[in-house]
Amino acid sequence: MLGLHVGAPASILSVASTGGSSAGQQAAGAAGGSNPPAGSSGASSTASASANKSGSTAGGSVPPALAIQRTAVGASEQYGYGVLSVSVTVNGTRITNVSVSQLQTAEQYSQQLATQVIPMLRSEVLSAQSARINGISGASYTSEAYALSVQSALDKLHA
Repeated sequence: MLGLHVGAPASILSVASTGGSSAGQQAAGAAGGSNPPAGSSGASSTASASANKSGSTAGGSVPPALAIQRTAVGASEQYGYGVLSVSVTVNGTRITNVSVSQLQTAEQYSQQLATQVIPMLRSEVLSAQSARINGISGASYTSEAYALSVQSALDKLHA
């Protein structure tokens, strides 16, 4: 994958070209998933398993706000070839996981493309620690929908 980072992009997504793709990659969480129940915000919180009641861990003291792991499901984004939404998990202010909670594609080629591209997009989000990511050349619509859903989940988590 080849990326060019020149200043701040004008939108959430900037396009990066790829020199090839890895057909062996699979989309984490792409097979199935569910949307949050009607009326819910899609956000949930759980105390970190490593924190005890006093807010400290074996490695030292951790402020209570940083010991909380929260997850939110982003908006379902329609794009040229289907619908997708992602689930974002943060621990304190750090994005620790991004997974696909919904993926519906119109055709098998779109499913195969998404299966190859989604792990790259996940890596971009974890590296950037935001929704301002490089898109994948040849998967512009998927990249844009992914970034928008990530931003929606982050907005829920920061509300």
